[in-house]
Amino acid sequence: MSRVNHQIRSPRRLLVTGGAGFIGANFVHYWRDRYPEDRVIVLDALTYAGNRGNLAQLEGQDHFKFVEGNICDRTLIDNLLSSENIDTIAHFAAESHVDRSILKPGAFIETNIVGTFTLLEAFRHHWNQNNLGEEALFLHVSTDEVYGSLAPEDPAFTETTPYSPNSPYSASKAGSDHLARAYYHTYGVPTIITNCSNNYGSYQFPEKLIPLMCINILLGKPLPVYGDGQNIRDWLYVSDHCSALDIVIHQGTRGETYNIGGNNEVKNIELVTQLCQLMDELAPELPIHPAKELITFVQDRPGHDRRYAIDATKIKTELGWTPSVTVNQGLRLTVEWYLNHRSWWEPLLSAEYQAYYRRLYGNSVSA
Repeated sequence: MSRVNHQIRSPRRLLVTGGAGFIGANFVHYWRDRYPEDRVIVLDALTYAGNRGNLAQLEGQDHFKFVEGNICDRTLIDNLLSSENIDTIAHFAAESHVDRSILKPGAFIETNIVGTFTLLEAFRHHWNQNNLGEEALFLHVSTDEVYGSLAPEDPAFTETTPYSPNSPYSASKAGSDHLARAYYHTYGVPTIITNCSNNYGSYQFPEKLIPLMCINILLGKPLPVYGDGQNIRDWLYVSDHCSALDIVIHQGTRGETYNIGGNNEVKNIELVTQLCQLMDELAPELPIHPAKELITFVQDRPGHDRRYAIDATKIKTELGWTPSVTVNQGLRLTVEWYLNHRSWWEPLLSAEYQAYYRRLYGNSVSA
């Protein structure tokens, strides 16, 4: 992957929204490791998927601050941008789980659309009032799901693929993408949009596919697989995503969109089978062995997109970035992380989570 020259950059002052969530926390750790001279302010509402413990190693460090708050709170945003003299917003905060968006879409509209609008408006005024330099940036981190679903023979999504969202989640992210684009074209606000494929790695909340499978295997619980398991996703290891965002922040063209993919298209059932094999190898004293005996097919969810695939030619050609972690390498690292961090995920299996799980998959696969 391409590297940023540390010697020729000035320190940044970043506001990272959603920085206690999965991708956000990984990005904050990545950034603090590589740019310790930068000021990083994390803003997170600490909803169910936000965990301040994800940032525990950074608490008390110079140039780091955590603020609990909501991105819809304009007064709070204005105060943070002004008091911290922010020049860069890395916007991760979002409701992101498709299944939850089907059950309760209102929260997705509020956070993903209204929240993004609030941030853009605040940054627009801050940018104008303070004459921020050419390094200023509003980075809007989005998803490939805004493009809709692909048939097996269709070419992968490019930055010019028409939007065709099929769930309340992807529709809300599409709306926020359009706002970010509009603020660049209407007001000149320096925005960049990134659309990434499915991320995986450390600190991912147990409702998502890979941590759900890892944890259920360890607990000897059924592994719910939607439909026939033939849905295809492109898997991007989260550290690769962070390195891509690094390049985009430093070298990306304002007003542009960059697709970020892992070049790892895998069928869901094949992914789950591989996780079972890794668990059999790395955790031989499992409650059920071999773990694949736990695979249980469940009724498909409404509007389930069949295939996602990212064409990341643009970011490779223009910025020199390519992913460095294969799906085989990344899955092994991820399984090892969940095996070694039981104290992290066990408290997350709350009564609320159990009730949500039963509502989603039914009592036949109760966690």
